[in-house]
This record gives sequence, structure tokens and C-alpha cells, in this order.
Amino acid sequence: MSNQNNTEKGMGFIIGASSVGTLIEWYDFYIFGMLATIISKQFFPEDSGTSALLSTLAIFAAGFIVRPFGALVFGRLGDMIGRKHTFLLTLVLMGGSTFAIGLVPGFKSIGWAAPILVLVLRLVQGLALGGEYGGAATYVAEHAPAKRRGYWTSWIQTTATLGLFLALGIIILIRQGQGIEKFSSEWGGWRYPFWISLLLVIVSIIIRMRMSESPMFAKVKAEGKHSVNPLKESFGHRANFKMVLVALFGAVMGQGVVWYTGQFYAQTFIENICKVNFVDSRNILLIAILFATPFFVIFGSLSDRIGRKWIMLVGMLLAIFSYRPIYQTFLDYTNVASKRVLIDVSKTTKSGPVTAVDAKDKKKAIVSIKYDSVYTDGAVYTFTKTDTLHFSSDYSGNTASIAYIIPKKDDPTQMDTVLTKAKVAAGVSLPDGITYIGVEKKSAKAGVAIEKSLDSNTFWKMVFLVFILIVFVTMVYGPMAAFLVELFPTKIRYTSMSLPYHIGNGVFGGLVPFLGTLIVEFTKTKDLPGGDPLAGLWYPIGIAALCLIIGAIYLSNHIDEDVMD
Repeated sequence: MSNQNNTEKGMGFIIGASSVGTLIEWYDFYIFGMLATIISKQFFPEDSGTSALLSTLAIFAAGFIVRPFGALVFGRLGDMIGRKHTFLLTLVLMGGSTFAIGLVPGFKSIGWAAPILVLVLRLVQGLALGGEYGGAATYVAEHAPAKRRGYWTSWIQTTATLGLFLALGIIILIRQGQGIEKFSSEWGGWRYPFWISLLLVIVSIIIRMRMSESPMFAKVKAEGKHSVNPLKESFGHRANFKMVLVALFGAVMGQGVVWYTGQFYAQTFIENICKVNFVDSRNILLIAILFATPFFVIFGSLSDRIGRKWIMLVGMLLAIFSYRPIYQTFLDYTNVASKRVLIDVSKTTKSGPVTAVDAKDKKKAIVSIKYDSVYTDGAVYTFTKTDTLHFSSDYSGNTASIAYIIPKKDDPTQMDTVLTKAKVAAGVSLPDGITYIGVEKKSAKAGVAIEKSLDSNTFWKMVFLVFILIVFVTMVYGPMAAFLVELFPTKIRYTSMSLPYHIGNGVFGGLVPFLGTLIVEFTKTKDLPGGDPLAGLWYPIGIAALCLIIGAIYLSNHIDEDVMD
């Protein structure tokens, strides 16, 4: 009994030391995805539009795609030299590359070198994370008491979501302190979360230096039974390779798409499709994560009593049948046409026109007007109308106002003079005065951007729906570490479990935001310019359904208490 208590006490430090590093690595990885919209504007040409966001999501996905290679490289090291030193190395690589992303100048400063540098650093991030999770999960599992392995390893499972929580919290805090313009500028506050990473990594390294090697690995190594060629033993032996495939296609593939659809794609959908503003969309996810995170431990602990298989598969089943109704409800809640309350005319405002001249083409400018529709329930839907103008000559003025002269719509022989404010960088002031300039061409159709601030009732309804999505995540992910550890022998465990995990999460799961957005783009037609907003869900639904069938047939619900084999 006393030995059990001593083990339980020691597990607190083991979980803390393993989790803090893994949490920071997930934080490093996710700040890129959280800031994708801003990053797309900083590292790609201003007029790239949706293609810039897709390119940014592709760079984000690239970090996931290389994770299996990181699993092979660092898994091999972990099975040869040990768990502790390997995930110390991955932590340093992850933190260093994240910090460096925050130092890369924007597209305006160094052109296409900017996205290329970010891509290279993103690949380093992916490689490092490919070696981190397997090490942390293996380390904890090899210390945990046999009958509580699901419970203790589920704490490691919380780190991915808590890393996302930490990333969201820091981003929102900095943005609220700076304001949107300063935060989004080339050297604005969006870079701070990348720089903060360095401090977090240093703290984690100090903690991890105090860790000892896994007792199971130390025993295997002392007896000379550790693997000298983990890759060959993991994938060259038919029986073990079969278990790798079963783990990938019967569990981890489905878990990966459920994880990213329930969190990342939800945020992307709410912000880019539903047009909910930056702060509201992230607060929805932040609060939902806070309430749902304990369920990782609940389902991990439950798996110690009833087995891992059916908890994970039921989570996939619920996700498959719930995704389209839940995401349709997101659309319904934020649809302008579905608002049943009146507009508060006394608070509804229209801003004067503002002209922003292109930094490179002085003949090109964008004129925008904001309309704030304030509803009686407190919701504010902001519509920004933009017109692209092409001046008859280069704009060379330096005054607070620009007056552009343009033919009247109803009578082109007559001219109109439209007075606008000149848009300048934050902190810059221009002298009073008006610069007059003629317009050669105006865009045939004005662009309209919508940003929605939700009323309290709708906000909390959406928090509840995202909470449900994340509960599905906790069902498939909470028991996962214990499930993977129990599949493979100690001497090749790091390598064998890391590869299916990172293919399932990195390739199948990590591609959810990119492929989901891309599929929606493919559904856009002349008659349906917005496309089918729910079309992107068919990818995760299809992958989860395939995994559910394979898992139901080939997975065992047996709990292997002896993982020293």
C-alpha cells in the first residue's frame, strides 16, 4: 500500500515535468494557426485575398505533414538513447523555431523570402513535435501503475488542448491591449506570442533536466535488450507492422480528424464563414475548452475500467452524426436574415469614407465605408463596403483628406467630388488640407465584408455547441495514449507508437483546416458565390466513418496491464 502511495506521489512530478514541455510545444505549434488570418496578410502580397489564407493554411499543414518523419527520427533516438534526452532535444528545436518565426520580416520588407523562411521554420516545428508526444506519453505510461494507466496518461492528453487554450489567452490579452491596427501591423503584437515561447521553453528545460530516465527503458537498456535498429524492428516485423496499421486506420486517423474539426476547424469556420469577430470567435473556443478539458481525464480514467476501444469509437460515431447539424446551427445563429430582433436606429452609425492608397501602386486606392447595425439585443453587425479606384495620375499628396473626382452614375457627363479621409498607419498624423485627384476607373462591384459581434444569448449558445464538439475530442483522445502504449513492446515503443500517432494527427487531422477551406472554395459558382459552407465537413466525416468501421472490426478492448514485454 505504501509503495502504491509513493508511486502516486511521484506521478505528480512526472506528469508535471512531462506535461509542461508538451503543453509549450503545442502552444508553439498552435499560435501559428490561431494567427493564420494575420500571418497571411503579413507574409504574402496584400492583394492575394483567399489564396493568401490558403497558402498560410498550407504552410500550417506542412508542419503536420512532416510530423511522421520527426516521429521516425526522434522515435529511433528515444528507443536507442532514452526518453529523457530525446524530448529535451525536441523541446529546444521547437522553441527555437517558434521564436525565429517571430523574427522573420514581412513580405513588404523581404518579398517571397518571408513565406519561404516561415515554411522552413514551420517544418522544423513539425519535425520536433513529431518526436515530442511519443516521448512524453511513453515516459508517463512507463511510470504509471498498471490499473491507472488510462487516468495518468490522460493528463498528457490535456496538454494539446491546454496549449491551444494558452495560445488563445495570450493572443486575446495582447490584442485587447494594443488594438487591432497596432496588433496586426508588420512588427505588431501578433509577434509577441512567438517571442514569449522562448521564456516558456527555458522554464520547461530547467524542469525537464531534473527528470530521470523511464525505469522500464533503463531496465531494458541495463539488460542489453534495447533496440539497436528500432525502425527495422518496428516496421520490418510483420506482427508489429500490422499493429502499427491497426493503430493508424482503426483509431488514430479518426481521432485526428475529430480533434481538428472540433477545435481548429470550428474556430476557422466561426471566423471566416460565420464572420464572427476576432475576439468573440476566440473567446467562444477559449471558454468551451476550459469547461471541456476535464473530460480528457474522465474518459481516460473510465477507460481503465471498461477498456479504451468503445469510448474512442463512440466519440467518432457521435461526431459523424453531429457535425453537419452543429455547424448548420452556427450558420443559423449568425445569419443576418434570421435575426428576429429590431435594429436600434439610435445606435446604428455610418462612418465617413476612408481612402487607403496602395503602398506600391500610387494610382490604386481602396475607399471603405463602415455601417454598424446595432440590434436591440446588443449584437453589432458591421458591414464594410469597399470600392477599388484607379486614379488618372499618381497620388502624391500628404494631407488629411483626399477628394476624388468621378463621373456621376446617372449622368457620366457630369462630375462628382467625393471627400474622404486619408488612411495612414497607426500613430501617424497628416496636416489639414485636401488633395484633389481624378478617377480613371472604379470597380464594377463594391466589395462587402461583414464582422459580427454577437449578443450574449447567441454567444453562450455557440460556446455550448463548441463544448459538445470538444467533448467528442476528449472521448477519442483521452484514452489514446494508454491505448497506443499497450500495443507495443518497450524496446521499440517510442518509434512504433509515434509513427501512427503523427500520421493520424499530422496528415489526416492536420489537413482538416486546409482541405475543409479548399473544398468550400471548389463549391463556389457564379450562381452560388459563397459556395456550400458545410462541404468541408465531408472530409472529416468520411475519414472518421472509415476509421470507425476498421476499429470496430479489428481493435481489441483488452487492457494490457503488463507493458514490460
